[in-house]
Amino acid sequence: MTLTYPPLDREGAEPLWMQLMRALRAEIESGVRLPDQPLPSEAELSDLFGVSRTVVREALRELVQERLIYKVKGRGAFVAPRKTELRFIGSMSGSADDLRESGRRVTTQAISQTLGEADEREAALLRIPAGEQVVRLRRLRRVDGQPWLLVVTALPARLVPGLERAILENQSLYDVLRRRYGLEPAAADRWIEAVFPDAEEAALLEVSTSTPLLGIESVAWTKDDIRFEAYYALHRSDQTRFYVGIR
Repeated sequence: MTLTYPPLDREGAEPLWMQLMRALRAEIESGVRLPDQPLPSEAELSDLFGVSRTVVREALRELVQERLIYKVKGRGAFVAPRKTELRFIGSMSGSADDLRESGRRVTTQAISQTLGEADEREAALLRIPAGEQVVRLRRLRRVDGQPWLLVVTALPARLVPGLERAILENQSLYDVLRRRYGLEPAAADRWIEAVFPDAEEAALLEVSTSTPLLGIESVAWTKDDIRFEAYYALHRSDQTRFYVGIR
């Protein structure tokens, strides 16, 4: 790809590295340069813009900090894939709802739906006795055809009778809980950690076992303080970043 650039303003107050950074950022944000596409080398950028390599390195350093590009040792700089930005960490909408609102194609595969006894962690989160019956759901979500999230959810069976037999393929669980059981989330606690998948989890998410994932544990309750959902989700960190606004 051969591109032409307007000359940098060498008499202006804005530093040359910042002007160069803005020119490259505009290309990336407009889609002229695509995800994982290589940028010109430092030498090529130096010649194209008529600046020193020091200026080029400073501009690229800023783009790396903004997560618009990434560097591979010995190969150069590349356009970083755009990550889906989600706000559900700080909201009561489900992640599928957030994704659909942004125009993404979301599908959900129900891997298993079973009745079982709550383990100690599920019992603590849901505030039920260990061993009480829970409906346990294991689901794999894809976004635009790519594996994106693997989640195991536990719900007290007495609150959701028959959920283990419900058709949940490509369904929003929160929609089912609202319509069928009158369970409306009012608040939740969530914990985030960096984890590595085991072999089965890695195969389902189509990553290696050395790929860092975002592990998110959550418990949700109604306005009447009824805890009805506890889950642990593995998110592909190469595809997602979470937004939390603090006011």
